[in-house]
Amino acid sequence: MKYIFFISICMILHAYFLYPASINIFALLRGRKQKTYDYVPSVTVIITAYNEEKQIRKKIENTLSVSYPPGKLQIIVASDGSTDRTTEYIKSFSEKGVELIDIVNRGGKENAQRESLKRARGEIIVFTDVSTMLDPAGVEQIVSNFADPDIGCASSEDRVIGKDGKVSGENFYVRYEMWLRRLESRANTPVGLSGSFFAARISVCHDFSEDIDSDFRTLLNSVKAGMRGTCDPKAIGYYFDVSDQRREFERKVRTILRGLTLFFRHTEYLNIFKYGLFSYQYFCHKLLRWLVPFFLVLIFLSNLYLAVQSKAYLFLFILQLLFYGSVFITRIKDVYASSWKILKIPVYFTLVNASIFVAWWRYFRGQRVVIWTPSKR
Repeated sequence: MKYIFFISICMILHAYFLYPASINIFALLRGRKQKTYDYVPSVTVIITAYNEEKQIRKKIENTLSVSYPPGKLQIIVASDGSTDRTTEYIKSFSEKGVELIDIVNRGGKENAQRESLKRARGEIIVFTDVSTMLDPAGVEQIVSNFADPDIGCASSEDRVIGKDGKVSGENFYVRYEMWLRRLESRANTPVGLSGSFFAARISVCHDFSEDIDSDFRTLLNSVKAGMRGTCDPKAIGYYFDVSDQRREFERKVRTILRGLTLFFRHTEYLNIFKYGLFSYQYFCHKLLRWLVPFFLVLIFLSNLYLAVQSKAYLFLFILQLLFYGSVFITRIKDVYASSWKILKIPVYFTLVNASIFVAWWRYFRGQRVVIWTPSKR
């Protein structure tokens, strides 16, 4: 039980702390830095929408306002079987050059992106969600990364807009993820992209599947083609916080379930002799992180067994109970109040790993995700 207890702790520490530390060493050795390039290729912006009549006009206006040479910018908006006025609103922008792809039967985000790619004329494809707003220089900034021929795809960074309309401090987990992506970019390549705003060479935008996130697929396509991804901290995607946290939990479950589906379809990327450092990243950032809920269960159960034998283990078990108990405290206290901000970390950590556990359960039961409704923001 002691071996189980301590090995499980070590695995979690490696997933969240030792892995970033090792990647930082590689980053220091390689010394890659973010550069600014004077590079203006042809670009196609692809936006997919399903029943987004409340936000679609604002999104298109935001996209039209980006600072990029008009002759080199193509904007495609795909209405994925919308049953409200989304398609009508998209058509109203046709005189401004916005191209509509009206998909009658809903097929999901990736299907809509695949259909849009058939009409894309740009060398670089920018994918962005309706709920994500871009800076005027956002497209120009993210596209500049492709002046480096080794770059196959580029990710933005996420910023949350609070209910007051101001950019709020993002939760600890997302800030950690953005920091880790920057480290991975300096060392080699990030293992994930922000699906709400990312860009890629058209040559790596293929094999999109309805049950697999296009951002993850694009990254793997880039690595397979001998290129890498990057995370650009100056390319920002702004989105509103979700209005329904329960639906956000379900979104996390579906995203992880899609990630598990893609991971186990492509275990060849674990071949360190072929993919080198990326294989280590692929294992640690994805699989090891997804195994954390199981290690947490092992820690809890082994600690419970050991607690009756030692005061030290009893103390550790009490700490675990207090940690998880903080999740229930939030039901009667507002964690966003200044005096309760410290509870954000254990609460979000617990909820994230609970969503991972649910995703594993669904994966083992053979469930796969094809279509879902975006979280309302």
